[in-house]
Amino acid sequence: MSSENINDEKYSFDIGPIRPPSEGGVSSLLIRPTRNCPWNKCAFCSLYKGEKFQIRKVEEIKGDIDAVKRIEELIKEGSDEVNKVPRRCLTMVFAWVRSGKRTVFLQDSNTPIMRTSQLVEVIEYLRETFPAIERVTSYARSKTIARKSLEDLSELKEAGLGRLHLGLESGDDDILKMVNKGVTAEEHIEAGQKALEAGFELSEYVMPDLGGRELFEEHALNTANVLNKINPDYIRMRPLSVRKGTKLYEKWEKKDFQLSSPHERLREIKIMIKNLEVSAKLCFDHRLNGWRDKSGNRLFKVDYEGYELPEEKDLLLSLVEEGLRVDESHHLDVRKLKTPSL
Repeated sequence: MSSENINDEKYSFDIGPIRPPSEGGVSSLLIRPTRNCPWNKCAFCSLYKGEKFQIRKVEEIKGDIDAVKRIEELIKEGSDEVNKVPRRCLTMVFAWVRSGKRTVFLQDSNTPIMRTSQLVEVIEYLRETFPAIERVTSYARSKTIARKSLEDLSELKEAGLGRLHLGLESGDDDILKMVNKGVTAEEHIEAGQKALEAGFELSEYVMPDLGGRELFEEHALNTANVLNKINPDYIRMRPLSVRKGTKLYEKWEKKDFQLSSPHERLREIKIMIKNLEVSAKLCFDHRLNGWRDKSGNRLFKVDYEGYELPEEKDLLLSLVEEGLRVDESHHLDVRKLKTPSL
């Protein structure tokens, strides 16, 4: 996990390890108000293991924003001093400037855990420094959003934070407890509804097969139930893979947890889709959605805007049926991956 941490240098700013694929790709600027994860106990995640959670000082974060501004000016001037900029910082700012400076993602896993007044100050400074920004987004934990007052969330929205990405993973309490998610289905619902009431655009992430073979039906039905009560803007499918160093991997090795086959995962998704009653976009924008159609192409389109529900519900169900007719050997099987990934 590498990052630029030389924050006393005028051309360097801190960069964390991840962002949602839907947030602009290489054309999105990364600003890091927090480092790592304040929970860091999920049984399926190894990303921040051994890393201490930190909330950075506002002036330090502003210093990073200033560094981005200085790098932007060097690029525009064609100055030779650009050679003093760390490569990773230069590459990011160059791509961001070239794309029109439209999107910014606030790292790492749960930026809204900051004091509201401090995060508002950061967002306002960011937007004042770069007025062309169209969207500022962040990951967040449902527990954090549920605990925030509606007034605090509205302040963040008014300051310019426009979209939240929440890791729902499952709507089943037994599964949430099993993977030590640290949140209940009811808290997921409260957080999602509160985020929408505050005016945020909301992405909820679902993890097919998180209940394994044993709890696939409960996972599908209860997740659909929670999503129906939230009615988010986006539902993003992130199929489970088990990574070495996680508690779930240990259970899988001991055969206490069984991953489903590609067809079994499709059947679980079919149950979920059939029971969804939302006006949302369902997205398969991750490489682990690796099912194929009869022509060998990806079964679901890899698109950040996904499929419109309820309008394209029948289309999605027909795609699932096509995938079930294709021999399993043609689909991605995470049980055979040598290097499972998030």
